[in-house]
Amino acid sequence: MLLTGAASVLTAGSHAWARSGPRVATLDWALMETLLAIGANLVAGSELRQFRQVAVLPNVPDTVADLGLRGSPNLELLHFVKPDVIFNSNFYQWADPLMSAIAPVESHSVYQPGQSPYDLAMTATLALGERLERPEAERLVHDLAGRLHRHGGELRQGDGRPILLINLGDARHYRVFGADSMFGEVLARLGLVNAWTGATSYSAMAQIGVETLASMPDAWIVLIPPHPQDALKELTESDFWNALPPVRENRVLTLGSVNPYGALPAAGRFADLLTEGLAHAWNG
Repeated sequence: MLLTGAASVLTAGSHAWARSGPRVATLDWALMETLLAIGANLVAGSELRQFRQVAVLPNVPDTVADLGLRGSPNLELLHFVKPDVIFNSNFYQWADPLMSAIAPVESHSVYQPGQSPYDLAMTATLALGERLERPEAERLVHDLAGRLHRHGGELRQGDGRPILLINLGDARHYRVFGADSMFGEVLARLGLVNAWTGATSYSAMAQIGVETLASMPDAWIVLIPPHPQDALKELTESDFWNALPPVRENRVLTLGSVNPYGALPAAGRFADLLTEGLAHAWNG
């Protein structure tokens, strides 16, 4: 079954997705979305069904082989699709010795403690573009910078309130995105103020009690899916939630799903969704 499935992927790919250049694979979602965005010849990635639900964009062609869980990739399938190079990150460094027996492994990391994920994403994008001879990489960097500049101009017409970016864990806890997350960096580049001033570690601080929402009455609350549906329903039907000033004053936005550990494509999707949502809310 494994060989038949992999063979069908390769056969379909020869007709439906004839991208040129080295055949590449990756376990890392930030690198995968970057490779897709610059038109690389991606032949294998991990957890593709979940990626399509969480990241949404870029589109993953059906011809890309799914290596399964990022924590336990299907090495037999990886061997079968014959990548010329495998791109990996610090998150999955443990797999380097296993994958290097299949193809050369090159590492590019977007998330490192104490470093800017946006800057690291730019560096990784340009490095991948140079390595694979994809001029789309430079265009991605420059086009996103231009979009953020334009969005920032639109958002200067807003109410100046701080923005609280959260993802629900359950009805009593949320994860918050601080200044050192990709979303937090995009906020700053848009000229917006992050309502969360506490510590985080280049992503989202987990398990913050919902009672802390009462300490930020002036903020816009921006919900970033995916959330557990039962948790969202329970929270939004609670007396506590409905007594919060941002809720009473219609200062709550729910965006489309965005990969919180994404690279420049995720940064651009987040900026687009946030700008559209705030502009619509402000213009009422």
